[in-house]
Amino acid sequence: MMWAVILAAGGSRRMGTQKMLLPFGDTTVVGAVVRTALASRAGGALVVVGADAEAVRREVEPRGVRIAINEHFELGMLSSIQAGLGALPAGADAAVILLGDQPFLAAGVVDAVIAAYEDGGKGIIIPAFQGRRGHPVLIDLKFRDEILATDPAEGLRRLMRDHPEEIRIVEVGDANILRDLDTPEDYAGLPKPS
Repeated sequence: MMWAVILAAGGSRRMGTQKMLLPFGDTTVVGAVVRTALASRAGGALVVVGADAEAVRREVEPRGVRIAINEHFELGMLSSIQAGLGALPAGADAAVILLGDQPFLAAGVVDAVIAAYEDGGKGIIIPAFQGRRGHPVLIDLKFRDEILATDPAEGLRRLMRDHPEEIRIVEVGDANILRDLDTPEDYAGLPKPS
């Protein structure tokens, strides 16, 4: 089974407030990402929470997603990926990793990454726009133990470096894979859905 793992554990230091809970159309930033995950071909969705865990959990849990808690979110993104992958059921096949601060990401992009995985026999699928790599990244769970054993400071770079033959880049034609919300300026300049 394919899982969407949504990373929503960060402390939002540069934003100055919990960016996952900022309004975005008729929902919140993280609510929009959960909506995208549930609209995609992923069979299940799990949200990794950390900073402001209870508030983020209250926002997403009623949407029918599983929750994983990253007690060590201050160690960075890989620690959240590790918490998410570690919480997936044993029978999970792969995980597409969505950033919780990409509310403008389309379900079609997630589906394109999933389709590339199903089609190509590669274990690491990375979307690109005009040659620039972005998110969401899909990882075959044959790498789960290796990722769980990786020092969070190394990030996913080690996996990519150790398995270049497993990487497939898929052009998706959507610049939103390169965008996220880190600062108040990012958020203020974002076209909001009506």
